[in-house]
Amino acid sequence: MKEKSKKVRMKRSAGDYAISGITYVVFALFALVCAYPFYYIFINTISANDLSERGKILFWPQAVHFSNYSSVVQIPGLLQAAKISVARTLIGTVLTVLLAGFLGYMFTRETMWKRKFWYRFIILTMYFNAGIIPWYITMRNLHLVNNFWAYVLPTLVSPFNIILVKTYVESTPRELQDAAEIDGAGTMRIFISVVLPIIKPILATVAIFTAVGQWNSFQDTLLLMSKTELHTLQFVLYQYINQASSLASLLTSNAGSEAIQQALATAQTATSVRMTVTIIVVTPILLVYPFFQRFFVKGIMIGAVKG
Repeated sequence: MKEKSKKVRMKRSAGDYAISGITYVVFALFALVCAYPFYYIFINTISANDLSERGKILFWPQAVHFSNYSSVVQIPGLLQAAKISVARTLIGTVLTVLLAGFLGYMFTRETMWKRKFWYRFIILTMYFNAGIIPWYITMRNLHLVNNFWAYVLPTLVSPFNIILVKTYVESTPRELQDAAEIDGAGTMRIFISVVLPIIKPILATVAIFTAVGQWNSFQDTLLLMSKTELHTLQFVLYQYINQASSLASLLTSNAGSEAIQQALATAQTATSVRMTVTIIVVTPILLVYPFFQRFFVKGIMIGAVKG
């Protein structure tokens, strides 16, 4: 019995090791190419600002300091913008995922009234766009100008997300829903107790797409929000990039007489402001990926009907 339980190890040839080695090298280089821009921006934020301004920081930080972060955080409106971005990302992602999951599930139900018509109607909206002016007039008529809900409501129903969920639900065993119906479960009960647990991977994918889109969006702020208290972090970043030189001068002048006596290495520059704010904006959304990654590696059909 012990001999049968032993795993059979296949002998690998020199060619197999060579292919594996080449694969690891290629993927390592690809990962390096993807990660280097973030690394480059980060080392420039903690290096001497005069060297960073002249493009001297390429691979290793020099004259490390963290005063850029403490200075940029003090810029008026930055923390309020961060709160708005976090709020729109959390609320928008949760509501969008729930609606995408429910609608994607409902479009697989043959008992849904006019199911094919409504599905085609939603898909049709992917191919037509009225433009910015009609969109703005609609938003104004709905009283969503200078309204926080303008960040959330227009993106709740996404045809692309619905297609993803619908396709995924159709790939799951129908016997699970049939068994629940025999036991007397209704539509909502089946969705909450049966469908939701087995479509977590696709919901995690939709959540990542939605969160990244919500966090990075700034055009809606540009067009709809004139109140500074409703500006998002990405919009503030957009303004800072356009006004980096004047902001650097503002930060230096507001720092007091001690900052004037500081070395040029720690004086704020356009590059330091731009890169520091970029790191502050990008870091939170990068932390989302490891949180959702576990849903991709889990078994999709754990506990489902076999055979």
